[in-house]
Amino acid sequence: MTTYSEETLKAYRSVTTASVADAVEQHGARGYLSGSIGQIAPGAGTLAGPAVTVRETPAAEAEPPVHALQAIDESPAGSVVCIDAGGADVAVWGGLMTAGAVARGMAGCVLDGGVRDVTEIRRDFPDFPVYARSSVPATTLGRYRTVSLNEPVVVGEVTVRPGDLIVADRDGVVRVPRELVDEVLRTALEIEEREKEQTRYILESGSLRAGLARHNRI
Repeated sequence: MTTYSEETLKAYRSVTTASVADAVEQHGARGYLSGSIGQIAPGAGTLAGPAVTVRETPAAEAEPPVHALQAIDESPAGSVVCIDAGGADVAVWGGLMTAGAVARGMAGCVLDGGVRDVTEIRRDFPDFPVYARSSVPATTLGRYRTVSLNEPVVVGEVTVRPGDLIVADRDGVVRVPRELVDEVLRTALEIEEREKEQTRYILESGSLRAGLARHNRI
């Protein structure tokens, strides 16, 4: 399982997902997940951690989410559970799963599907971030089943592989390919510094257009 140093994770938490998304694109890939996957529970701040991937498909049988439970109980602390349920309008995550994830020291979850028990999660586990397509009370039992663990999945129209770095904040979720993590971080930090300089110049000059022209960046 891919792991990242606390220094790297801390640096990613210090920048916005907008800068990270731009940086990934500058390195020839798409990083940002669909905006339909948003922040349901904010947690303690910017989410950053390696992806653990689970896939779910429709099923008529009432089966427990075996691979998701395995992911929670067996993945390293700091992991981010990413569940591909094809945008299912059912809850692929809930309060008990959050309790298990917190007990294991997981960093958060990103769901291409729904989540339930949101009030409980926000009340009992305020530091745990949840990103999902929706909140919905419907269970997966008799509707969906898990079919894979730690294989590539599609979440928010982006392929996520085990060990890819997931970064998320109020703007949304970004996947950083694991082989580009160091390069993307350097680029994102440069973008943040240029934007700070650009903002200062706009305020000093009193002109948005002058600030955009000076740094050639919108």
